[in-house]
Amino acid sequence: MSDLPLIQADRAVPPPAATTTNGGRGRRLRLLSRTDRVVITLMVLVPLLLVAGLVWLPAVATVLLSGTNWDGIGPVSEIEWVGLKNYDDVVNIYPPFVPAVQNNLLWLAALFVVATPFGMFLAVLLDKEIRGSRFYQTALYLPVVLSLALIGFVWQLIYSRDQGLLNGVFGGETDWYGDPNVNIWAVLVAAGWRHVGYIMLLYLAGLKGVDPSLREAAAVDGSSETSTFFRVVFPVMRPINIIVLVVTVIESLRAFDLVWVINKGRNGLELISALVTQNVVGEASRIGFGSALATIMLAVSLVFITIYLWTVMREGKR
Repeated sequence: MSDLPLIQADRAVPPPAATTTNGGRGRRLRLLSRTDRVVITLMVLVPLLLVAGLVWLPAVATVLLSGTNWDGIGPVSEIEWVGLKNYDDVVNIYPPFVPAVQNNLLWLAALFVVATPFGMFLAVLLDKEIRGSRFYQTALYLPVVLSLALIGFVWQLIYSRDQGLLNGVFGGETDWYGDPNVNIWAVLVAAGWRHVGYIMLLYLAGLKGVDPSLREAAAVDGSSETSTFFRVVFPVMRPINIIVLVVTVIESLRAFDLVWVINKGRNGLELISALVTQNVVGEASRIGFGSALATIMLAVSLVFITIYLWTVMREGKR
């Protein structure tokens, strides 16, 4: 008799639920309707196909074509493989290549040493919530919205030798876009004007995300605003700094619109991107040679993009 309640109690206890190998994921998948699964599949598949078709496939094709002498006219079956000859010709017997590399490096130095710090400085000022900060943010960011071709036209009104604002104010007759000794500097001013607003926005977003307690603790310790920024705030924005570095490098490599609008990348404004366009879609129509130039640009870009991805992944593991 004393064992009967125990037996009944054991029968009253429900058996433990069976565990599945898929866990909760299998149950969640069963809760999705067929329409939901189709939508999720399309949301993953469509962007993947677009990226593969518009980015990776052209990139791979460019690398492969860089080893050929194809002129873009004959059939694909008649493409002749020349190996690394195009790269050898680019370095050794193509005169515009060295000036183009020098101008790209100068472009990078100007953006990195002048435009980027100035954009960061403006972000620090606007982060103080001064009066009219919204207006200043909009005004400084407006050039980023404009295309570089339109920016080239705007600065043409300033740099024009006969009717330009600059010569009109100072009474000079300098051909700012035509003189090969000064046109690269004139173009860099126009490019920096646009780059400053982009960097300002990135750093302003980073400053808004800094914990205010860090600045308060530094102020309690007697640190000045300048010391607090460089010793506390700036190191905290390390991810933003990496993004700015990568963006600046890519901007210096992809610089094209301004110089192409002015003189198609000639007469002192040679850039690698302009040389690619001249060979691929120009009168020469040297697809293989132009692809070799494009592959060089791609290789340099991948170095900095890899550094950025490695940094982001390492930060994510912490």
